[in-house]
Amino acid sequence: MRITKSYLKDLVYRVNGAAIEVHKILGPGLLENVYHKCMAQELSLRGIAYESELFVPIGYKGIAVDTPLRCDLYVENILPVELKAVNTMLPVFDSQLLTYMRLLEVPKGLMINFNVSHIYTKGQKTFVNDLYRNLPEI
Repeated sequence: MRITKSYLKDLVYRVNGAAIEVHKILGPGLLENVYHKCMAQELSLRGIAYESELFVPIGYKGIAVDTPLRCDLYVENILPVELKAVNTMLPVFDSQLLTYMRLLEVPKGLMINFNVSHIYTKGQKTFVNDLYRNLPEI
C-alpha cells in the first residue's frame, strides 16, 4: 500500500467517525479504558485494522531500552491514536503523541478526548510532522 496525504486524511476521517459513534452512545464522563475498549470494538465493526496498546520502541545510543511506552491504538500500521478522557488537555499530551510519531517514524497522529460535548469540534486534534510534508498528495 502506498501512503499518501489523501489516504491519511481519509483514515483520520474514518477513525474520527468511529470516535463520534462511541461518544454518541456513551457520552462524556467515563474512564479512558472504557472508551478504549469501545473504540477497539467500533474499529473492528468498521473493518479498520488496528493494534491496541502497541509497544513503542525506544533506542538509546544504539541499544533497545525496555520501557512501558504504549500507544493506545495504532491504526492500519501508520496512524497512532491517543485516547483521553480528561477535563483539560495538557501540552504534555501533545508532546507524548509527537514523540510516539517520531519513534514509530509515522507522518500523522490523532488525539481524541472523550470528555467533551462534541468530539469533532472540541475533542479531536490531528498532528503531522516533517515526514508528512514529503508524502505525495494522491
